[in-house]
Amino acid sequence: MNAPARLADAVARFGAPVPRYTSYPTAPHFHDGIDGGCYRRWLAELPAATPVSVYVHIPFCDRLCWFCGCHTKQTRRYEPVRRYLAALQSEIGLVGAAAGGRLTLGELHLGGGSPSMIEPGDLAALGETLRRHFELTAQARISVEIDPSDIGEGSIDGLKALGMNRASIGVQDFDPRVQRAINRIQTFADTAAVAQRLRAAGITSLNIDALYGLPFQTRATLERTIEQVVSLEPDRIALFGYAHVPWLKPHQRMIDDAALPDLAERFAQARLAEALLVQAGYVAIGIDHFARPGDSLARAAAEGRLRRNFQGYTDDPCETLIGLGASAIGRLPSGHAQNITATGNYMAAVSRDELPIARGIAFSADDRVRGHVIERLMCEFGFSGDELAARHGAAARPVIAEARARAEADRDGYFVREGDRFVITGAGRPFTRTIASWFDAYLGRGQARHSAGV
Repeated sequence: MNAPARLADAVARFGAPVPRYTSYPTAPHFHDGIDGGCYRRWLAELPAATPVSVYVHIPFCDRLCWFCGCHTKQTRRYEPVRRYLAALQSEIGLVGAAAGGRLTLGELHLGGGSPSMIEPGDLAALGETLRRHFELTAQARISVEIDPSDIGEGSIDGLKALGMNRASIGVQDFDPRVQRAINRIQTFADTAAVAQRLRAAGITSLNIDALYGLPFQTRATLERTIEQVVSLEPDRIALFGYAHVPWLKPHQRMIDDAALPDLAERFAQARLAEALLVQAGYVAIGIDHFARPGDSLARAAAEGRLRRNFQGYTDDPCETLIGLGASAIGRLPSGHAQNITATGNYMAAVSRDELPIARGIAFSADDRVRGHVIERLMCEFGFSGDELAARHGAAARPVIAEARARAEADRDGYFVREGDRFVITGAGRPFTRTIASWFDAYLGRGQARHSAGV
């Protein structure tokens, strides 16, 4: 078999659906045995002096993009957003009380949905509530996901009043035909204007999200989008593969399956975009992020400090992530906890002074070992068996034995043993998610379905 044929065969085999591994165990394996009472105990166990990260979910948009895989819904009226924000502030108070005091907040991220649609006065009230229940230091990094169509007079001033010092602009693709196919009309000029205003307001870190694998997207259109994204001079770029999961997100049925690129084309698009971004001076971070060489994310990757959480790759060192808002997921030392997804049910639980937890999972010793392995594979394409054993003791032995067996059995040369380390080779890096899935003890259990692995 010649080289192109071998690569095509590998893409077909390794492109099967697998999780994105922003957590382990992954969300489909959470269960309702974790409730508000359990979460209250986990919060009470947190040391007050330990910095935590906070994710705030805003599940509303004023337009519904058909590609979106987030928990969100469209609203043309602001009143539902205002009611939700009142409940969110109540939840912040419940979490603060359960933690037994003001926790130090190291990182704050507002995502959605479209948190940039929140009116300035409500942003100020949200910030005041967060500061009442968390200790925000001057060094706290506060980031907000921004839809340029939401940014009007006073919007950026409101975000700055919240404390925003980092921003992420969703672009996806600038090609008009692709935009129509995903219901996301957004001109380059409008995006550039918002980016300029954010820089003028003192934003120190600007991220841009782009997608490959979209309907009607070609390598030529993607190349043009990448050129335009680079011209905006972002500090970071997240290049995600579109996850087509219409069985989970019914609005994705508005996208014509026949217009989607096949696995081979998705793979080619990803490799092309990666090459263009590296050529433009960005450092490749993990499987789908890029950063300027001096950016803190690039430094973390170079120093082995890169982490992975529900927002993707991060240099956030906090071990605890508190999720606030409908559907938000938190990670505490004891396990994962996810809030009620339906906004009405979430708000009703909070109105009863209940922590609105719907489900989660407590970590077993095996979960901790496998979670470490999967995170290190996703972040630095390898892990040390000696370090794993030192960190986890006897629980690491069966996983190290699995790694040895996998390395010996791999005839592709993608996963190898180098001394005490198990490493994904350069040729294997495009297939990192699939290789990480080899260590997922839950994969194949239940009815969970995932997106393509490339």
